[in-house]
Amino acid sequence: MSRESRGTRWCVNLLAPPGVYAPQEDTELLTDALADEPVPAGSEALDVGTGSGALALAAARRGLRVTAVDVSRRAVWATRLNSRRARVPVRVCRGNLFTPVADRTFDLILANPPYVPASADYGLPRGAARAWDAGGDGRLILDRLCIQAPGRLRPGGVLLLVQSALSGPEVTLGLLHTAGLKAAVTRRRRIAFGPVLRSRAHWLRERGLLPACEDTEELVVIRAELPV
Repeated sequence: MSRESRGTRWCVNLLAPPGVYAPQEDTELLTDALADEPVPAGSEALDVGTGSGALALAAARRGLRVTAVDVSRRAVWATRLNSRRARVPVRVCRGNLFTPVADRTFDLILANPPYVPASADYGLPRGAARAWDAGGDGRLILDRLCIQAPGRLRPGGVLLLVQSALSGPEVTLGLLHTAGLKAAVTRRRRIAFGPVLRSRAHWLRERGLLPACEDTEELVVIRAELPV
């Protein structure tokens, strides 16, 4: 994925300090899916791994009551500041995935988690890499999301999640179906490699995750609903 810090025009005014993920094509794709989701004003939404808060602000602008969570102190600071600058209310909590909201449920959960496969030689993600590196198969955070998110949804609640085709959307769908959710891919977009994927394309090809001569990545949005 093109996870370099250039951002996109539609949210150019958001502050994303060093080490905080700046909005890019995956953020935009998920924001488009959010715009089409029929969530009534006043519904409660959660943005997991909020980064600079782009998705949280988009949900708040729709009149949703939004909580944003991130493990990064800088991300929490950036989201709070961006919320104030945009004059939209967002409650921001620091913590790992659903830990800060373990006693709450939501009508909508948004997630743009780390999903880039990374060699064990890189070690544990640090700094900015925490926004994209996700273990050898790219599912270090995705699997936890799929297991934990259903318990944080209200009946009829929806999870909107974006990931790369390199990190197994079919696995995500399988886990969500097993948890009792109705899940499907609702959006796809193919984009050129950014510097992260360009730098590890050879390793991805060696692992069989990337076809020879492929220099684009497919992003997908998965929508999962907890039946009433």
